[in-house]
Amino acid sequence: MDGIHDMGGMHGFGPIEREKDEPPFHADWERRMLGISLAVPFVVPITDDHLRREVERIAPEPYLRMSYYERWLEAMVSLLEERGVADGSAAFGPAVAADAVPAAIAGGFPLRLPDKEGRAARFKPGQRVRGRNMHPDGHTRLPRYARGRVGTIETDLGVFGLPDANAAGRAPEPQHCYTVAFTLRELWGDSASAIDTLRLDLWDEYLEPA
Repeated sequence: MDGIHDMGGMHGFGPIEREKDEPPFHADWERRMLGISLAVPFVVPITDDHLRREVERIAPEPYLRMSYYERWLEAMVSLLEERGVADGSAAFGPAVAADAVPAAIAGGFPLRLPDKEGRAARFKPGQRVRGRNMHPDGHTRLPRYARGRVGTIETDLGVFGLPDANAAGRAPEPQHCYTVAFTLRELWGDSASAIDTLRLDLWDEYLEPA
């Protein structure tokens, strides 16, 4: 989705102010919001792709006004309403014992899929690729600033479900995902650093041979 959330390379929003010794949270409710976002997926069928989709649906004016965790709160409320939690129609998964939660979170949430079909990767490390010039209506992990830009495949990360499909409620659509390196000058022009590189994790569907 092309929206205000995809601000990379946009002008007119002022400098990014870096806070010296910035704490992880600026208020206690932000700490609780992070806890809620980690706990809810254990019992309600939502993922990061769904949360990002809802953040991207926030209108531009409130999006710019909100803090980071205010956007998370808005997105989570929308998701829980969609899943029927608010009206009591939700189908909950099995409960997780409170004392098991820390270990479950520490163990992470692996998303790599077993490649039972032996899917061939479309690209190989060292190959030059171009971000597709695509403008989807829904969620995508291909930022606007990388569309039409040329980078180099660094690593084939394996097979993962396409976030666009997951966010839209479609079947997983397993694809190879790669770390792709772009020079800053390729992305931002000659005024950017000549020695720095930006790396993005991008799926097969987002790329074409350069």
